[in-house]
Amino acid sequence: MSSQHTVEQTRPDQVRQPMVRAQNVRKSFGSVEVLKGISLEVQPSEVMCLVGPSGSGKSTFLRCINHLEAVNGGRLYVDGTLVGYEERGGRLHELHPRHAAAQRRDIGMVFQRFNLFPHMTALGNIVEAPIRVRKESKRSAVANGRELLERVGLAAHELSYPAQLSGGQQQRVAIARALAMRPKLMLFDEPTSALDPELVGEVLDVMRSLAETGMTMIVVTHEMGFAREVGDHLVFIDDGVVVEAGDPRSVLADPQHERTKSFLSKVL
Repeated sequence: MSSQHTVEQTRPDQVRQPMVRAQNVRKSFGSVEVLKGISLEVQPSEVMCLVGPSGSGKSTFLRCINHLEAVNGGRLYVDGTLVGYEERGGRLHELHPRHAAAQRRDIGMVFQRFNLFPHMTALGNIVEAPIRVRKESKRSAVANGRELLERVGLAAHELSYPAQLSGGQQQRVAIARALAMRPKLMLFDEPTSALDPELVGEVLDVMRSLAETGMTMIVVTHEMGFAREVGDHLVFIDDGVVVEAGDPRSVLADPQHERTKSFLSKVL
């Protein structure tokens, strides 16, 4: 009985695979190499915070994960599937844009700027993609959209247009819009950097509650308090390389690398 139990525990198909796996990812814009070989893994339900100076490659790396930017080298996998490419005969071939877009449906992304459709209400912004892309019924999409607005604290604003909302409210609508596609992974690219300081907390609260539900998240942020409190893993990127990584509380309290120490001394 006990030996059978041991066999069941070690079956290969039960090994938990990373939600995101980056292998030596490189990206250049012209002659400028922005990513110089990024390798990391994000486990399911983990919150990884990416920190580092402006121009270090954090946002570019995030955009590569959902193939908004094509990589020049290395490989990126989301939930075991190669992103943006297929391998044939040992060579990588970029997917047709339609197939790359289909992969992107499972990856939610929230940008610095809210990118809401100005001519649509909050609810209209949220239901557009589920109806058009996922072919969800309008009735189902609207019901889910209202649930999401309640979840982000905006149930009373479903008929408000973006211009009638504060920056923090618009960003919360943007989060709800990303969640409406029922993603397996959420990417946040400095979601509070465009907000007035007093509005930052309301967005971080939504992200905190999202982490508590077990959503896998990669967050590019300058909010070190959020990284310390909510992050499971912190990665410091500078000049296109991972300089230091580990438990956020340990890295923030006792960084081991001089570049990390120098950066944190300016932001903490």
